[in-house]
Amino acid sequence: MSHIASARSATGTDLRHAILDATRQLLVADGYPNLSMRKIAGAVGCSATSIYLHFAGKDALVHALIGEGMETLHDALTAADPGGDPVQRLHAMSRAYVAFGLANPELYEVMFQLHPERMERFPADDYRRARRNLDLFESVLAAGAEQGALDATPTPEVAAHALWTALHGLVSLRLAERVDVRLADEEFTDAAIARAVRAYRA
Repeated sequence: MSHIASARSATGTDLRHAILDATRQLLVADGYPNLSMRKIAGAVGCSATSIYLHFAGKDALVHALIGEGMETLHDALTAADPGGDPVQRLHAMSRAYVAFGLANPELYEVMFQLHPERMERFPADDYRRARRNLDLFESVLAAGAEQGALDATPTPEVAAHALWTALHGLVSLRLAERVDVRLADEEFTDAAIARAVRAYRA
C-alpha cells in the first residue's frame, strides 16, 4: 500500500480518496468479513474517527467504492460510443467494458465479484445509477432492433443482460489468468468480443 502512505497527513477530499483506496486493497486482499475500520485507519494513517467523518461504516465504504466504479464505467462506455451504426456502437461499448475491467482489476472485483455475507443492501438510488450501464447496452440493442441491424430477442433488456454475461465471463477469465497461455491475450480478447457481438446481428 505504498501509495497510501502519502495520504497520512491528507484531509478532506484527499483523505476520502485515500480511505477508499485502502478499503479496496484490503477488500481484495483479506475479504469483506475481515475488513474493519481499524484496519483501514491503520492503512491510511488516520484515526477511525476520521473515517466516520466521511463514511457511516464499512458497508457505506463498500457501497461508495461500487458506486464510484459504476460511474467510472459509465463514463468509459459513453466515451466509447461512436454513435451511428448500432453494430459498431455495440462492439465499441463491449470493448470499452472489457478494457475497463482489465485495467481496474481490484475495482472490478469489488464491483462484481465480492460476496459479502452480511453487508447492507445496496441503496436503491445507487442501484439505479449503476443500472445505467446496462441501460446503455439495452438502448443500443433496441435501436439496432428497430433498424433491423440487431437481434434483441426476446427483449432488449434480456439481450443486454446476456451480452453482459458474456463480457463479464471474458473479463473474469482474463483477470483470473484461466485462459490457455498458448493464446495471445489481445487476439483472444478481440475474437471473444467479436463473437459476442456477432451473436446479436440480425
